[in-house]
Amino acid sequence: MRRGIAASALVASLALTATACGGSDSDSGKSDGPVTITWWDTSNATNEAPTYKTLVQQFEGANKNIKVKYVNVPFDQAQNKFDTAAGSQGAPDVLRSEVGWTPAFAKKGFFLPLDGTEALADRAKFQPSLIKQAQYQGKTYGVPLVTDTLALVYNKALFKKAGIGQAPRTWDELKSDAAKIQAKTKADGYWGSTAGYYAQTFLYGEGTDTVDAAAKKITVGSAAAKKAYGTWLSTFSGKGLHKADTTADAYAHIQDAFVNGKVAAIIQGPWEITNFYRGAAFKDKANLGIASVPAGSAGKAGAPTGGHNLSVYAGSDKAHQAAALKFVKFMTSAKSQEAVALKNSTLPTRSDAYTAQVKADPGIAGYQGVLASAQPRPALPEYSSLWGPLDTELPKIASGRESLDKGLSNVELAIDKLVPDFSK
Repeated sequence: MRRGIAASALVASLALTATACGGSDSDSGKSDGPVTITWWDTSNATNEAPTYKTLVQQFEGANKNIKVKYVNVPFDQAQNKFDTAAGSQGAPDVLRSEVGWTPAFAKKGFFLPLDGTEALADRAKFQPSLIKQAQYQGKTYGVPLVTDTLALVYNKALFKKAGIGQAPRTWDELKSDAAKIQAKTKADGYWGSTAGYYAQTFLYGEGTDTVDAAAKKITVGSAAAKKAYGTWLSTFSGKGLHKADTTADAYAHIQDAFVNGKVAAIIQGPWEITNFYRGAAFKDKANLGIASVPAGSAGKAGAPTGGHNLSVYAGSDKAHQAAALKFVKFMTSAKSQEAVALKNSTLPTRSDAYTAQVKADPGIAGYQGVLASAQPRPALPEYSSLWGPLDTELPKIASGRESLDKGLSNVELAIDKLVPDFSK
């Protein structure tokens, strides 16, 4: 999603634009007849999309003059495809936009400001930090649909067998626990990721970030950041600590080991809750433990706030925008969010969607408990792209092909090109 627009992505984008975009429909100028809007949904096509398709049908049943052309676009392709389509005035009327994309597209003028519109009529019901994260230069460009953060997820049975009664609160405790788990159960205690997004938790643990957006300063090479990544690197070697996996399938390898009881703890987000439950280790859902990520030496623990907003294309005509606003309000309502949470085990963004039935899911309840320590991303359009250089350099560092100092120096140079007006 942070890659440049490849030729294949451009062709696919134009194909979608020609066949699916509401702005090019023959009824685009009508205000007194049925209007067809297009929604690009970026959710998982297998696990999540069926629930959204059901909601689309419900919306159409209640709004006879609006039809929704549903298009599921792979998440890792959607950012570039929308960027291309919007630039040619042929984007979908509604986009399920990752929170990091929202300010970037707002800056380009692709999203409609939603303040005072029907879509944000229930603004007070949403978590304030999520509304703030959907803003750019004081205006709101998305309605929060689902939210997420990272947490330490762990196998309670393996922890208990090792004589450990609670989740580790610091990285030193985690390392100690990992050794005990391996000694008592033969399973690995912890398996970390080399991806930049997952390593972000270590930066927060030292009270820092890749950049200081307010001060317009690049901080990935600071002493605090080097200490953070030093701690991250230390989690790949030692008793009970799985070595770094730098292959293209690392994510799947880590996930598979965890759900099958071969590793006791990993860092993961709520988008995997339904897959946890399908694993042999979590047939009993109560065996899934969820805790805040361990704290760093600064005594701080936290993880990035993620999730998706529903945003409206600014290039659609008024009839399509009006229909899109009505659709966004329906999809982000308490009733719709409750339905999505119950089916997909994702986290709602509004307080009145956390019903007793929703909170009966131990996965949702567990992640809701760690949301308080999640950190919203700064309203910096380039922020999401900053993990790209880390995704390139961290695997090299973790595998020993590059020193920590050299790798972070390369990251700093790459970030400098992304935000050239920032100082070092």
